[in-house]
Amino acid sequence: MKWTYKITTMAMFCLVSLTIMAQTKKELTLEDLVYGGRTYTKYHPARLSGLRWKGDTAVWTKDGNSYALDARHMKLTSEPLPQTAKLSSKVSKTKLKPVFVNADKSALGMVAHTKDNNLYIDDLQLTNETAGIVCGQTVSRNEFGISKGTFWSPSGRYLAYYIKDERGVSQYPIVDITKRVAEVENVRYPMAGMTSEKIQVAIYDTETKKTVYLQTGEPTDKYYTNIAWGPQEENLYLIELNRDQNHSKLCRYAVADGSMQQVLIEETSDKYVEPQQPIQFLPWNNKQFIYQTRADGFNHLYIYDITGKLVKQLTKGNWLVQEVLGIDEKKKSIIIKSTEISPLQSNIYSVSVRSGKRTLIGEGKGVHFGLLSKSKQYIIDTFTAHDTPRKITVIDLYHPQKEQVILDAPDPQADCVQPEITVGTIKAADGVTDLYYRLTKPVNYNPNKKYPTVVYVYGGPHAQLVRDVYQWDADGRDIYMAEKGYVCFTLDSRGSSNRGLKFENVTFRHLGIEECKDQIKGVEFLKSLPYVDANRIGVHGWSFGGHMTTALMLRYPQIFKVGVAGGPVMDWSKYEVMYGERYMDTPESNPKGYEATNLVNLAGQLKGRLLLIHDDHDITVVPQHTLSFIKACVEARTYPDLLVYPNHPHNVRGKDRVHLTYKIVQYFDDHLK
Repeated sequence: MKWTYKITTMAMFCLVSLTIMAQTKKELTLEDLVYGGRTYTKYHPARLSGLRWKGDTAVWTKDGNSYALDARHMKLTSEPLPQTAKLSSKVSKTKLKPVFVNADKSALGMVAHTKDNNLYIDDLQLTNETAGIVCGQTVSRNEFGISKGTFWSPSGRYLAYYIKDERGVSQYPIVDITKRVAEVENVRYPMAGMTSEKIQVAIYDTETKKTVYLQTGEPTDKYYTNIAWGPQEENLYLIELNRDQNHSKLCRYAVADGSMQQVLIEETSDKYVEPQQPIQFLPWNNKQFIYQTRADGFNHLYIYDITGKLVKQLTKGNWLVQEVLGIDEKKKSIIIKSTEISPLQSNIYSVSVRSGKRTLIGEGKGVHFGLLSKSKQYIIDTFTAHDTPRKITVIDLYHPQKEQVILDAPDPQADCVQPEITVGTIKAADGVTDLYYRLTKPVNYNPNKKYPTVVYVYGGPHAQLVRDVYQWDADGRDIYMAEKGYVCFTLDSRGSSNRGLKFENVTFRHLGIEECKDQIKGVEFLKSLPYVDANRIGVHGWSFGGHMTTALMLRYPQIFKVGVAGGPVMDWSKYEVMYGERYMDTPESNPKGYEATNLVNLAGQLKGRLLLIHDDHDITVVPQHTLSFIKACVEARTYPDLLVYPNHPHNVRGKDRVHLTYKIVQYFDDHLK
């Protein structure tokens, strides 16, 4: 009895001690957890400011000092930052360097930039276009890997650039309410099946001062993407994609006169072809290049010659190459990021062009971001994993044992209340495919209690929510809601990224249908957990996730009690041409698909509480989606709620995001708890 008493007393003491310790840990606030919050940086993994290469020397700043690491000798030096000079009020502002829009600097130091619709090189105006024609800016709404509109040749002599004719594209009104009398700003917004922009590509010669235009025929609504220069600057390469996005051509053009010389590679699909990366020539062989394609189901590297003949497939397997970081001429190897170890990871490898052998660089866990030095012998490897907030290492690729850790960030939330976060798999609705989930338990979890649960969803292409990064990629909102007693759950359904083409395009021509079925499998898993209250399940998502949130509320009203849908696509026929037609075809060719996925038609099925949030300056998912759905709900006598964020584009950024997150959590507090 004495021994039993001692054990009981000790157990009680330990329990009280743990309770006291838990009470002394800080509970994080939205200002701590949400990007844009006043104290956000304090509670998120440390970074190195301005980290970059100068030749083979890594440089950065931290805590008032500038640092340099000579990678050749792994020698670190530091010195105090120079005092920032204040501009005298007597100095004319005209002496300040101008800030260019879409600035693109050449090897010769010339800067291509845009002003209004026109393109300039330094002070020289190259174009003089009218309203509706735009030069030197991105096209195709940044799809197909397009992120800019100008492309300098390696030597800096030539500048290739896009010309976009939007005159036939419908204008969408955006209202600026900051004026005393609100003003309308019209933006060009090509909706699925409607007239799209027409694209040309031009080349300017800085020596002859002449411009040639690629002879692609009359400007059409085809897509021209993945622009790349040939090594001798005699040719320009690009991929031409038809409007249906099921037939691509890698084409070679002559720089001298813009003539099309040869179609090197063609790809077709019964669904879609989605080129994302330009070709890259091998530095030691100007007659061979790297071509990336998902032809075998996963994005891999292929070597072709300049006649279009396949030399070899360089990488292969049920994993994908995510990025080519660079090419090492001395070692004749390609540095890549891939999912070879796990779909949840991004790891860096060196791939021998001769043998195809892959050598892992850095630690074999987590998600890595690599930056190669000028010589390509050294790499800055920044990585994070669920148990590693952030670690940055400079590695000698020729002597991997030579490395220098320049940041090993501690857990910034170590002294704070933290929920338990786990990751696992369940089967998709097809009964075969594994899907990854993230589960966040409430702080001070009690296995004898039943908790309300919120599913955070995206589900669409080009996104992955469950990754092996700090806190398993849980959003600050999840951590905050766990503090307030919620279970938080996220599932990457079929249709999301980094799992291969078959996994992604199962949703073709009926976006949101299969993804919802997978999310319901996630809910079935949740209901199997004894601590989940099956009568208090909510759902939240933004953009594609807003569509999914609304669809789940309407198609499964018996399951979801509360939803918060941000920037939701309600009707795919009102979404943009490039994305919409890739995954849905046109409304004319796929009327049944558009009808089945149009959530406006389901407005009468709303049973639970649904908050719709939209930004009035959203030119990605235009406000018409939410307003049309609200109108349908009024007619159907269903009763969603609405919150509008003025002067924000798609999603809410900056300090206002704290306000957004508060409103989301408050809505669940009011109607799910």
